[in-house]
Amino acid sequence: MTDAASDADDGLDASERRTAVRDRYADVAAGSSCCGDDSTPGVSADESRKLGYSDEDLDAVDGDANMGLGCGNPTAIAGLDEGETVLDLGSGGGFDCFLAAREVGPTGRVVGVDMTPEMVETARENAETNDARNVEFRLGEIEHLPVADASVDVILSNCVVNLSPDKPQVFREAHRVLRPGGRLAISDVVLTDDLPEEVRADPASVTDCVAGAASIPALDGMLADAGFADVSIEPKDDSDEFVREWDPERDPSDYVIAATIEAEKPPTEPTRESATNDGHAG
Repeated sequence: MTDAASDADDGLDASERRTAVRDRYADVAAGSSCCGDDSTPGVSADESRKLGYSDEDLDAVDGDANMGLGCGNPTAIAGLDEGETVLDLGSGGGFDCFLAAREVGPTGRVVGVDMTPEMVETARENAETNDARNVEFRLGEIEHLPVADASVDVILSNCVVNLSPDKPQVFREAHRVLRPGGRLAISDVVLTDDLPEEVRADPASVTDCVAGAASIPALDGMLADAGFADVSIEPKDDSDEFVREWDPERDPSDYVIAATIEAEKPPTEPTRESATNDGHAG
């Protein structure tokens, strides 16, 4: 794979990308499908099971929160405990937030952040439908989180980081808002082969979670640079079963695969003195 591919250059500038993503997911909030054929909005139970959701998960959430926008089930890998504070990056209709709220219980708290006003409005309506009193939704970009420093125990995200034009900044912000010892539990796509130029420059391929994917080595480096430790990125080998359905014109599984991305903010950060000494060792 070339360096350009590993850096996930999608051929669009940041402004074009944000506009394409915001417009696309505003349409999804209005009732169109997330990708592929717009004549079949929503998501079936079979499709959700392919992503890793159980029947119990599907039965636990009422309303239209499950929009089929993900590529995995981040709550299944998060190991949430009662009383924890959880942040969902790109929370969409709120499905993963409501599942997380079930795990952290009434003493816990879940915050979803999404940059699309229509999606935040939809999620808030779904919160009322589910009487989710420990869940709130905020409008904001995942590169500039409306969340206080060191206030979150766990960060979830489901096929959203790939949409960002500045992934290193996403991980820096994630590190900022996590408490020491806090952790990431992300489902996303990773790049497995060079993208053709026409794919990288196609806004639809960006919004369909293909053109913005980064390689595993690139993501590993971004997470390390942001200060994370114990990074684990594990491809989901059978994800081609649903990835290939994302684009009616070509097979996206030729280029991307779903993966779980886990990492931890160290319980203690190195002091300036020790960092300086380490840098001059030898």
